[in-house]
Amino acid sequence: MMHPMPDATAPPIDDVAARVTAVLLAAGAGSRFRAPGHKLAAALAANAPRPDETVAARACASAVAAFGSVTDETGALVEDELGIEAPADVSFVDNPRWSSGQASSVQVGLEAARQAGATIVVIGLGDQPGIQPESWRRVAESSTPHTPIAVATYEGRRANPVALHRRVWDDVADTGDQGARSLMALRPDDVVEVPCSGSPDDIDTVEDLSRWQNN
Repeated sequence: MMHPMPDATAPPIDDVAARVTAVLLAAGAGSRFRAPGHKLAAALAANAPRPDETVAARACASAVAAFGSVTDETGALVEDELGIEAPADVSFVDNPRWSSGQASSVQVGLEAARQAGATIVVIGLGDQPGIQPESWRRVAESSTPHTPIAVATYEGRRANPVALHRRVWDDVADTGDQGARSLMALRPDDVVEVPCSGSPDDIDTVEDLSRWQNN
């Protein structure tokens, strides 16, 4: 689940002591998705190099490819609908307070990272299947004690994933629906933007899914 931040002299990320925990937020009702089943269980057609799989499975696969494993935050309505079969590299952690907003899921992820002895947590969303493994890795590499908040940008727009050094974990909001966004507003001088490729588009509606499939 946890891997260190690489530097110029370090061995490959898979060969060194654990320091990074990736957290994929997958709680919530997905109420804007007006179709049978949960949006995270919606099917995505194969594209190189991924096979046919669900929205959540593809988002999760990206984080696993970046770090080797991931903590997958789930809520009561979606924990059995994620569409990730035999997730050997995924640790599921339930958030019983999912309905109170995204901040509660971030807190559950931070607690998992603390228990794992991580120094950096990298947070992404289960409904963003276009995030690339390199984006997860680049923000993790950019989060340091001097730049503790590293946020991916796409054509200049901030999106996910976001990496948080443990120096700022105690300042993360525990209520509301903004996740790390309120922390970036609170501590703008601690934020570093990390240009990334891929797509941060999320799948909230049937129309979003259709656009994704047609691109």
